This record gives sequence, C-alpha cells and structure tokens, in this order.
Amino acid sequence: MAHIELPEDIPGIRGLLNVNPAAAIPMKQLAEVLLRGDSTLTQIERELIATHVSRVNECEFCAKSHGSIVSYLAADDGALVDAVRADLISAPLSPKMKLLLTIAEKVARNARLVEAEDVEAAKREGATDLEVHDTVLIAGAFCLYNKYVDGLGAIEWDSDEMYEKRARMTADEGYFSEMDYLDEMGRS
Repeated sequence: MAHIELPEDIPGIRGLLNVNPAAAIPMKQLAEVLLRGDSTLTQIERELIATHVSRVNECEFCAKSHGSIVSYLAADDGALVDAVRADLISAPLSPKMKLLLTIAEKVARNARLVEAEDVEAAKREGATDLEVHDTVLIAGAFCLYNKYVDGLGAIEWDSDEMYEKRARMTADEGYFSEMDYLDEMGRS
C-alpha cells in the first residue's frame, strides 16, 4: 500500500513520478541515457545491472520490471535473470560481465566496498573505463530509484503478465517516450 496518495491505475515508479512531473523528466531521461543510450555495454547487460542492483536492494518492483526487460530482450523466458539470481559465478555471462555485476553489487551494498582491484580485474577481462563508469552510475542511479519506489510504497502490478507487457513497451519505446511526456505535462 502506497504511503502517499497515488493514481491507483499507475503502478511502480510511473505512479510516483506523476506526483511531481517536473522531477519525472530528468529521472526518465537519466534512465533512458543509462539503459538505452550509446554504450559498448549491450542493452541487456545494462538492464541486467539494473536488475541485479534492484535484487540486492530488495526492490521487488524494479527487479521484476527490469528482469522482465532482460527476459524480453534475451528471448529466454527469464533464464538469464534466474541464473544470475541463483549464482552469479556460474551464470552464463562473460567474465567481464560477472566482474561488472560484482562491482554493481558492491555499489548497492556500500559503494566504498569497490576497490581498485575490482576495477583492475574487470579491465583485465576487457572492461573499459567507460564501462566501469557506467556500471557504477547505473548501480548508483538504481539505488536512488529503488529507494524512491520502496520508500513511498509504490503500487506493484498483481501479475507477471503486466510486468511482461510493460517490459515489451519499455524495451521497444524507451523510458522517455513522447506519450509519457505528454501525459506528465497534462497535454494528452
């Protein structure tokens, strides 16, 4: 149950963002840039970072939302997300990605846990400075998003099908679609 009055038909962060549309614009733009913008990390890899951090932070809404996007993009019915959740070390990921997820997890737990050795290990496996940077930035941003969603008790969807439907829309249209902008500005 939400801790403040929210539109009942708009679950998760989108419902919260309707409370303050001016704040919604930069928050959605940040998600769009981090998860869909130009990067040498794939969209699946970046969504997987968001999913992993959300799991570490125990934010079910964000973990399900972004995990559903990973599953949709990977066309794997959740196999990759389930494998990472079960055991990162044995998950079917490149060594570089496992190390980047380890860095992201440390950021979620306590960013000061990230050490030079973590970064050097990822770089030895092919990670660039920009990929390390973006991993930390995605992890930090999702700490914000997760705490925002859980701190205000955002409404969750009551079925996996709704997470999957929204995942398809987000993966195909993005986090900052023109329709969302018009809705938030009251010009639909």
